[in-house]
Amino acid sequence: MNSQNAKLINLDETNKHTDSKLPEYGVQALSGYCRCRLKCVNLQSNNHAIMIDRHSSYRPTDSMRDLLRDNNLLLFAISRFGIRFGFGDASVKDTCEQNGVDTATFLAVANLLSGREHESYPAAMPSLISYLKATHTYYLETALPSLRHKVISSINTADSNDVSMLIVKMFDDYVAELRDHLDEENDSLFPYIMGMLDGRVDREFDVRSFSTDHSPVTEKLQDLKDIFIYHYPTGHSALLGAVLFDIINLERDLMTHFEIENHLLLPAAVELDDSLRQASASAPRQEQPIELLGEREKEILKHIALGASNKEIADKLCLSVHTVATHRKNIISKLQIHSAAGLTIFAILHNIIDISEVEQR
Repeated sequence: MNSQNAKLINLDETNKHTDSKLPEYGVQALSGYCRCRLKCVNLQSNNHAIMIDRHSSYRPTDSMRDLLRDNNLLLFAISRFGIRFGFGDASVKDTCEQNGVDTATFLAVANLLSGREHESYPAAMPSLISYLKATHTYYLETALPSLRHKVISSINTADSNDVSMLIVKMFDDYVAELRDHLDEENDSLFPYIMGMLDGRVDREFDVRSFSTDHSPVTEKLQDLKDIFIYHYPTGHSALLGAVLFDIINLERDLMTHFEIENHLLLPAAVELDDSLRQASASAPRQEQPIELLGEREKEILKHIALGASNKEIADKLCLSVHTVATHRKNIISKLQIHSAAGLTIFAILHNIIDISEVEQR
């Protein structure tokens, strides 16, 4: 092999040097599962060698081509940032600027996904949120529908014991759970963060609680994978193998998505929230309890006071049941009123509903 060509190194040896820097799961799993890293990228361009040291971060002056040679899984990140392909040998900085993408945000994500130091590149919240929303769209509109079709094709839906139909239902239940999680981020978390960037702190979403409770929604997907591998007999082993490959890839993709939110988005959001709340606390005016609630929370409190269940409220306001339950929890936390009767009295006293509406129930 020509000495100027890139040299592949042993995968196990690579993991010793790279995966120790990664989180316990998620990015580490993706890095170790399907990527042989290059010891260096050594290309010939105008008689100059271009090298990416595996121990350093990607830089704005590195070419996008070199990043992809180092980790071809960055293709997914490039696509979700909305970067058009056909960038040739352009640098990361030039490619991002030509596509309206914040360079530091792209490098923060690319370095995190590749197990490299990413703290040197502070992510811009609008650009990062745009990336995360695009990832949500990919899951809901492309990955999950495609996987569902393959699941149905790989199992015998004519089974007399209806086990196959239960498997499909299990998958559909998982999709519904993941959709609720992503909808909560799209409808509550992301607008809350964008509001903080405008200096609005009195919002109806508690980002610190969200950060504490944040976890990857992969448990049912893992169970489905294990059922296929260890318990479900089928004559379509080739089709099922393709399904398992897609499930594993989706599971790892979801874990890396979780890591991006946990390492880049939520810490910055919590820090901004704390800063704004400290500034607000120094103001002399004491907020009244009703002022602690956002407009959406007041709307949900009104329906609670009128006796509606979480599902009824969700249907009326076109929200997910999970989102309504989160709002309800935040209302109780802010007002320190835990019973429906107490919330009803509060709503009457603060003119959210009229007492006659309660009497008519």
